[in-house]
Amino acid sequence: MIRSLQITALALIITSFSHLHGTEIPYLTGRVNDYARILSSETISQLTEKLKLHEESTTNQVVILITLTLEGESIDEYAYRVFNDWKLGQKGSDNGVLIVVVPVDRKMRIEVGYGLESALPDITAAQIIQNVMTPRFREGDYNLGILDGADAVMNILEGVPPEEIYGLQPKEISQAKQCLFALEDPGLTIMERILIGAFVFGIIGVFTVLGILTPGFGWFLYFFLIPFWAMFPIVVFGIKGAFICFAVYMIGFPVTKLILRRTEWYKNAQNNFDIKGSANIGGFSFQSGNSESSWSSGSRSSGSSFSGGGGRSGGGGASGGW
Repeated sequence: MIRSLQITALALIITSFSHLHGTEIPYLTGRVNDYARILSSETISQLTEKLKLHEESTTNQVVILITLTLEGESIDEYAYRVFNDWKLGQKGSDNGVLIVVVPVDRKMRIEVGYGLESALPDITAAQIIQNVMTPRFREGDYNLGILDGADAVMNILEGVPPEEIYGLQPKEISQAKQCLFALEDPGLTIMERILIGAFVFGIIGVFTVLGILTPGFGWFLYFFLIPFWAMFPIVVFGIKGAFICFAVYMIGFPVTKLILRRTEWYKNAQNNFDIKGSANIGGFSFQSGNSESSWSSGSRSSGSSFSGGGGRSGGGGASGGW
C-alpha cells in the first residue's frame, strides 16, 4: 500500500513537469533501468547478470525499462521511440529486445528488433506478457514478474520450445493463432476499447443493419460504409483485427442481403418501394425517386443525408495491461 502511494505521488510530480510532445526518453544507464524504483537491489543485480550472460553467448541485447507513467502516450509509440533512440541490438543484426513496464498506467510492452521478429514473434511476446508477467503483477510482485518475463524472453531467443516455458503454448498452436485469431493490441485498456467500440460500432452498425434491410438504397450504404469499416475498427482491435472486421463486412453484408431477398418481408418492402415510392424500416422512412434515394427518421420528419548498438525496430512485439 505504501509503495503504491509512493508511486502515485511520484507520478503526480512528474506530470507537473511533463513535456507537451511525448514522454521524455530517459538515459540508458545499463541493462536494467528502473526509474520507478520498484525493483529490489538483489533483483536488479540478478537481472543484470542474466542479461549480460545472454548477450555474451548470443549477441542479443535485452534491456529493461521501468518508468512510472507515460502521461497518456501510447506504450507502443513510446517503446518504439525508446528502442530506436537507444539503438538496441547489434548494427546490421537488429537483435535487440526492450521490455517496458509502466506501473502507474498498468501497461507493459515487449518491443522486438527487426532481426528477432522470427525468433520472438508477436504472438509469443503477447503470451509472455499475458501468461508469465501479468499474473505476478496482479499479485503486486514486480520483482518476480519482471524476472520471469526476462527469463521467458531469453529462453525463447535461446531456442527453448514455448511449451517448456510456464504459461506458453506450443509454437505450432501459437503460429496458427497468430495467422487466424491474434489481434494486434492498439495500446488501450479493455475499458477504453469497450467504450470506443460501443461508440464506433453503434454508429456504423446501425447504418449497416439499415443497409442490409433496405431494398435498393441499401447497396448505396454498402459502398458508402466501406471506408468506415476499413479504418474505425483499427482504434479498437489494431490493424489485424480491423482487417478481419473489414473482411467480414465485405463478405457478410452482400451474403446476408441476398439471403433476405428471399423472405416475404423483404419482398413486401421492395414492393412498397416500387408502388408507393417509400417504405418504413426500423423507424426510418425511406423514399425512392427517379435518380436518388433519401431517408428520414419518423413518419413526418424532413429528409436528410449522411455523409544500444545501432539496432532498429519496426514496431514488432506486443503490449498488455494488468
